[in-house]
Amino acid sequence: MPKSAFRNSGEKDEDRRGRKTREVEKGYLALVLHAHLPFIRHPEYEDCLEEQWFYEAVVETYIPLIQVLEGWVRDGVPFRLTLSLSPTLAAMFLDPLLQSRALRRIHRLIELSEREIERTRGQPEFRGVAEMYRERFGKALDLYLRYDKNLIQAFRAFQETGGLECITSAATHGFLPLLSVNKAAVRAQVRVGVEEYRKDFGRNPVGIWLPECGYFPGLDELLLEFEIRYFFIETHGLLLAEPRPRYGVYAAVYTPAGVAAFGRDPESSKAVWSSIEGYPGDFDYREFYRDIGYDLDYETMKPYLPAGGVRTHTGIKYYRITGKTDHKEPYVRAWAVERAATHAGNFLFNREKQIEHLSSIMDCSPLVVAPYDAELFGHWWFEGPEWIDFLVRKVAYDQRTFRLATPSDYLDLYPVNQVCSPAASSWGYKGYNEVWLNGNNDWIYPHLHHAANRMVGLAKRFPRARGLQRRALNQAARELLLVQASDWAFIMKTGTTVDYATQRTRSHLTRFLRLAEQIQEGRIESTWLSRLESQDCIFPEIDYRIYGSSS
Repeated sequence: MPKSAFRNSGEKDEDRRGRKTREVEKGYLALVLHAHLPFIRHPEYEDCLEEQWFYEAVVETYIPLIQVLEGWVRDGVPFRLTLSLSPTLAAMFLDPLLQSRALRRIHRLIELSEREIERTRGQPEFRGVAEMYRERFGKALDLYLRYDKNLIQAFRAFQETGGLECITSAATHGFLPLLSVNKAAVRAQVRVGVEEYRKDFGRNPVGIWLPECGYFPGLDELLLEFEIRYFFIETHGLLLAEPRPRYGVYAAVYTPAGVAAFGRDPESSKAVWSSIEGYPGDFDYREFYRDIGYDLDYETMKPYLPAGGVRTHTGIKYYRITGKTDHKEPYVRAWAVERAATHAGNFLFNREKQIEHLSSIMDCSPLVVAPYDAELFGHWWFEGPEWIDFLVRKVAYDQRTFRLATPSDYLDLYPVNQVCSPAASSWGYKGYNEVWLNGNNDWIYPHLHHAANRMVGLAKRFPRARGLQRRALNQAARELLLVQASDWAFIMKTGTTVDYATQRTRSHLTRFLRLAEQIQEGRIESTWLSRLESQDCIFPEIDYRIYGSSS
């Protein structure tokens, strides 16, 4: 969108004869979706339970999001949306093995939905829902094949049209505040994230999503090294900045290094995130936890469950939330879509009033930053993509109080901003590091710090490695980055799939230490190394020397 589309509050549009026609919008709304999954790829198994997370995300979140984007482009809807894609998720989108398995998943869902249409023939309250799933899965298949199973290709195309602004994240979503005892470890996370983005999108990223919105003083200097223009920070990270920001979280600030920081608006976040007051808890929306993978008899579902027959979600669900008890009633799609439209209208109304108030007390146009995890939309909140669709269309056609904008748009409009030093913070529980550093996961950090120090030592000791030695050093760098993923500590804290998170942490550490020992002793096992390169094949162009340079 051209810079001229963003003007100061109080200016007016002009017709072709220069006559004033109407007041320009009073402020801006930045919708931000953070797309991330840990790198999960298990070629050693034909069917891996944890890989299902990726297939669910493809079918339930990212394909529906692309369908919404296609609809906006098709209908000429003016839109601005910011999407951060973590390098691990991008790598999974691009991986041929995972692509083929995702395609197999879609075909199985089509087959299952066709069986469900037949099974529910005498149940009209469920039959229409089964037919809806068959139609959705068929359209998902068409889209996936149309983009040759490469969803990065889709997002890149939308960015090139000008409506979508894609940004990067740290390499494996490492929680940077707790890695900061070794500056090289943080630099490597940022650098690989930037380099992978360049490879995928053919340009430099203008912004970065800090994993878990984790910020520590001095991180801005590292971001500046890689020409990052902006990042996002949790509300209190900006409100507790020194000096206190004049406009709170409703305008950009520059850090001492000159990188822009945007704070999260708590009001717009609460409307969507809150399990008590937020939209996704409405009783007419689809109930996430009632899935046929658990509801139907085992023998019926066994062919569609992962290897070993473990019951899990299939994505086919017949009930609405109904209420706060275990009693659930059939899902009525028309009611749910109507609620999504109503909630989009409510969100629009509240942002109008919020921005009207803010503009009356600010001498610049306010920006409301509303960031969310992308998988909330479609996966957890089934009607989330429809809500976004309704909202963006309503912003475009039903009001004139504000416009959608990306952080880059706002910085183009206001290139001069207050300079502040943001406070250490995250968007985790209690706002700091407790989620990723507690009695359930604190054991991992001495190992992470030791491995980072050892990687730096290896890179400096062997600055010009070639052949097998270089391959081993590059693989050691991959194993270190993979073990640093914030996801493993998060899972250990939440208690969901703790055994898997623990196994991944220990396996990557063990592989790293074994590689380090072999490199130092000059006895690299080539067969074992090849197996690691095939299994943990993320970041194929990585250069281990990122740990040996100071900048």
